[in-house]
Amino acid sequence: MSDDDAIYAKRRVLVVGLGKSGVAACALLRARGAEVVANDRRSRAELDSELGELGELVTGSHPIELVHDVDFIVLSPGVPLTLPLLVEARRRSIPIWSELELGFRHVSGPVVAVTGTKGKSTTATLIRDMLRASGREARLAGNIGAPLSAELDGSTEETVFVVEVSSFQLETIDSFRPQIAVLLDVSPDHLDWHPTFDEYLRAKARIFENQRKDDWAVVYGGNPLTVTMASKGKSRKVYFDLDCLGEMYPHVHKEGPWIVWHDDGEATPLASLDELTVPGEHNRVNAMAASATAALLGVSGDALEEAIEQFEGLPHALERVAEIDGVRFYNDSKATNIQAVRAALESFDGPVVLILGGRFKGGDFRDLRKAAARSVKHVLAIGESREQVKAALEDVATVEVCDDLESAVQKAHASAVKGDVVLLSPAGSSFDMFRDYRERGERFRQIVHRLATGS
Repeated sequence: MSDDDAIYAKRRVLVVGLGKSGVAACALLRARGAEVVANDRRSRAELDSELGELGELVTGSHPIELVHDVDFIVLSPGVPLTLPLLVEARRRSIPIWSELELGFRHVSGPVVAVTGTKGKSTTATLIRDMLRASGREARLAGNIGAPLSAELDGSTEETVFVVEVSSFQLETIDSFRPQIAVLLDVSPDHLDWHPTFDEYLRAKARIFENQRKDDWAVVYGGNPLTVTMASKGKSRKVYFDLDCLGEMYPHVHKEGPWIVWHDDGEATPLASLDELTVPGEHNRVNAMAASATAALLGVSGDALEEAIEQFEGLPHALERVAEIDGVRFYNDSKATNIQAVRAALESFDGPVVLILGGRFKGGDFRDLRKAAARSVKHVLAIGESREQVKAALEDVATVEVCDDLESAVQKAHASAVKGDVVLLSPAGSSFDMFRDYRERGERFRQIVHRLATGS
């Protein structure tokens, strides 16, 4: 899978978008002899001061003239393909790659790719942890944090790359081929970006596009959409769900505390879920997907259980922040879509005070009505979508519109009583108020810790 570096010598490459992925792409290309043009709509003053040497730098806009003399383009996630510069590039048949595609072309060892609407980071992290528990070298990359292009140094044919991939990244792959492709459940998301839900699904399904007959697809079997998405690929399939999947062999499901692999009438226990401490049935499903994937890579049951037992969850994903006077506060800032919030609400039995809202990405807040009626006593609606939240839920729960996150947390603290859960689970992106979901989650932590200490 590794390219001869000579193909980059004297090639002129345009990198569009100078976030982490774009900067990593520039570094990889320059190290291999390419002439790089680095472009971002932000001004130089707005960009990170620690960018380093990127090559020729063009900032403040995306001049269409940049495509006139480039051999190919590398695109950062989140840069729209409708950009006039990219429309012109396609008209001229100039290849457009995601940074994921560029990094993949320099990987020597196996690649495991994880996509879906919710649970990607948890599943990818568990797979990495399971491999490491078995003594394998495994690196985590992609949408979860470090770009794939930045994680290549020192890797060998024995290094397993576990890559979280988004629909944005998959839209512009070419040869990207994971030996194991993991597809979690899907639901409407990023519809502020993709024109339709079908377009979103088509982008996700590209994870299987280049797989071969000896590769594997690990597929959520509880949704006909995911089964159909995977069916067009050439790879072998294994399905997973909490419930038995009947004659869909092989499949993985839960029997008591056990994750069990079923294949044509034979049942093999893989690992126990007894020691999984993170809340929510959806996290049990994530652990099943990770266990099936790791088992395909030869990881033993002992190593699977060790990783499950030691897994404490991820920051901003149903992260327990504090308990104040018997009220538990959870930071679920990473829940940026309706499905994620529904799963979070289903993780708690007791009354929930829910902080909900942000920049809307599509779906329907009314899909939360059943879960809200079951467990939510009070909704604090924030962000650009706060009026949509109120309209959708005000007849199943008390909904109060708040100006900002701080006032919402303070009101939640005031209304919650012992035994309640205060949950930040926005069902929207953070860009209306914060730089990203991490900053939103950090801000929530800070406010809660101030309340806890009385400061």
